[in-house]
Parts: sequence; C-alpha cells; structure tokens
Amino acid sequence: MYLPNFPDGRPRPLRVALFSGNYNYTLDGANKSLNRLVAHLQATLGARVRVYSPTTARPAFPPAGELVSAPSVAIPLRPDYRFALGLTPRLRRDVEAFEPDIIHLSAPDLLGLGAQRLGRRLGLPVVASVHTLFETYLDYYALGRLKPYLQRRLQAFYQGCDYVLAPTPAMADELRLQVMPARVRTWSRGVDGALFNPARRDLAWRRSQGFDDARPVIVFLGRLVLEKGLAVFAEAIARLEAASGPAQVLVIGEGPAGAWFRERLPRAVFTGHLAGEALAAAVASGDILLNPSCTETFGNVNLEAMASGLAVVCADALNTRALFTPGRTGLLCPAADAEAFSRALETLVADPALRGRLAAAAFDQASAYRWSDILDQVVAVYAEALGLAGLSPVAPPPPSSAQPAYSPVPAPGSSAETEAA
Repeated sequence: MYLPNFPDGRPRPLRVALFSGNYNYTLDGANKSLNRLVAHLQATLGARVRVYSPTTARPAFPPAGELVSAPSVAIPLRPDYRFALGLTPRLRRDVEAFEPDIIHLSAPDLLGLGAQRLGRRLGLPVVASVHTLFETYLDYYALGRLKPYLQRRLQAFYQGCDYVLAPTPAMADELRLQVMPARVRTWSRGVDGALFNPARRDLAWRRSQGFDDARPVIVFLGRLVLEKGLAVFAEAIARLEAASGPAQVLVIGEGPAGAWFRERLPRAVFTGHLAGEALAAAVASGDILLNPSCTETFGNVNLEAMASGLAVVCADALNTRALFTPGRTGLLCPAADAEAFSRALETLVADPALRGRLAAAAFDQASAYRWSDILDQVVAVYAEALGLAGLSPVAPPPPSSAQPAYSPVPAPGSSAETEAA
C-alpha cells in the first residue's frame, strides 16, 4: 500500500488523524508526549496531523498540528478533565474531507470508539497508544466495583485496533496476551536532556525557598490529583518525620487535590505549576524524587528526575521496572506501602554516598531515552501499518489555482457545544 500522489504524480505528505481525550487544555504527561509526536511528524516528514479533542477557552499551552474541537462535558469528580461525547456528524465529515492515511487513537473514550469505527469503514489502519491505566483510577474515587466492567471495555477497544503501542516492553508483553489479533509494539518516552540535567541545580533558588544546604530535599513532581499517590506520599513523609525529625519537602505541580495535599504537608514548599527552565531548575535543586504513583503507563517524571541527577524512590510496577534496576538506579517499594517508602527515604537521607551512586547510575540510564529515537518508533509503526518500507520527508507542492487548498474547520471556543445528529 502506498500513499496517494499529488495530481502531478509526486508522493504527498503523510496525513494522520489523531484522536485525544486531552490534547492541550490541561497539562499532563500524555498530551505532552502526543504534542511532541505531532511536532516530530511535521518537522521530519512534513506530515499533516489533524487532532480531534475536547478543548477549552483557556488552554494550558499552544498545540502542535491542526486542532479541531470535539463536543465534551466536564467529568464528575474530576472537572479539570473533559469527556468527549463521541464522533459527531461534523467531526466525521471533517475527517472524511481530510482524507487521512492512518487513524491514531490515544484515549479509549466515545470519541476514540467512533473514530475506530470510522477507520474500519474507510479501510484505514487504526493505531492506538496506551497512555493511562484508567482502571486503576477507580480505586481512588470509591468506584472499584466498576473495574471488571472497565477492563472488559478496554480490552475490547484495543482488540479492535490494528496496532497497539505500549510504553514499555513489559506492558507490551502483558497486552499481547489480552488484545489479539492486534499487533503490539513499543513506544517508549523520552526526556529533553538539554533542559533536564544536573547543571540546572540552583542553590540560590533553593535557599530562597528556605531549604538548608546540608539536608536533602525530597521532591514530589506532578499533578496534584489523588491517583498520583498523594495519600501514600503524605503518610510516608509523616512516618519519616516521626522517625528522623522534620523533612525538607518540595512539591512541584498543581491540581484539584492541592488544598488537600497542603493540609497534610504543612511544612512543605509548594511551587505551583512550573514549566521550561523554571521547572528544570526546581527539579535539579532537589535530591530525592518520591513517586508512589502506580497509575502511569510510563512515568515521565521519573525520567525527568533521573536526567536531573536525583535519586529516585518509586512504586514497584510494570512501568518502573522498565526504567530501574532496583538498588542500582533507584529504589522500588510495594505500591501503597507507606512504611516501605518511609524506610527507603530514611536510608537515603542518612546516606549521601548511596544517594550519589543511585543518582549517577540513573543519570546514565536516562541518557538512552532520546526523544528523536523514541518518536521514530511511532514512525516505524505507521510505515508498517501502511505496508511501506519506511516514511521519508515529503514537501507539499507550491500553491496552484488548479489544486484548491483544504480549508480546516476552526475549533470553537467552547468545548461544551452540542450538535444535531
């Protein structure tokens, strides 16, 4: 199978229709990875990528690609996220007019399900990438009884795809047992080593936050939501302080559980949301990352901390086993075991030499996760799905009156719009 040509016979650039539950209205690891992918496809292949996602009047950052707003409503208990209402007739017509070569799904929601069905009808390859362990969220909101139902729905969704992209080899192996006949490939994640590195450490900034140079700083990095393990983090710090005295804690991020977290960590320094060089400097100015979350499929924050020269303590899960060799590049603790996390922290606080060895080994490990190589993994899957040996850069033709330009549908300002069927 080959990409259709321009009228003059030259091959045209790849066209990708990407469907997302959150592409830029709230900042999280999934949409940062997707935006990096789209920018990479545009820069290296000259591809056109049209993204269909819920939007908001106040997005968190400018998106890469051509963003089309999908009707949505706020999610109960989590109003910071929105739920797409499906592939409406307007969106379906927009996709058909775009004439994509491949459909990429990043969320198993109604929008993704509708796009999957459309891809089947159009005879297009359908690729899904796994970004979140949605079934694990239910335990944090007293909805655990729904987990078996959600697991069945997720399995059926991924079975309906041609390819499924898992973030780690271990998770890929697990998915292969669940999603036949879909082909499972690995799409890992990368880190910007020019941004996140130990040279960003800023002692003046650290002192301005009230931290003592002689004592290590324990960092929480991520959105302040319950499913990131906030309760376990707070309990581990409380146990550490009961055993060893006051700890120096730095919380980088914001979210709907921020007030709840502040009540439980009254002596911690909360920076709120940081980005760019300010974020990199804050991370590098810490000493230990404590990440008890077990809901991520990869854990970008772990990689950013590793590249920044921190020792890492995190939950023992499929994603962390792919990144860490326990005792050499990090310390892994049983998920939800606050006592185990506390003991690991106590060991690192008391042993600066061990902190240094773990941090140095983790830094070396992080250097292998270069974004360009990581994103080319997706390009290779696209080529395989299209039956091509590879994908090469293709420039669009010069403007011509004989070739009318495609006019995109502007994204409405409100994502709560409704449409007639």
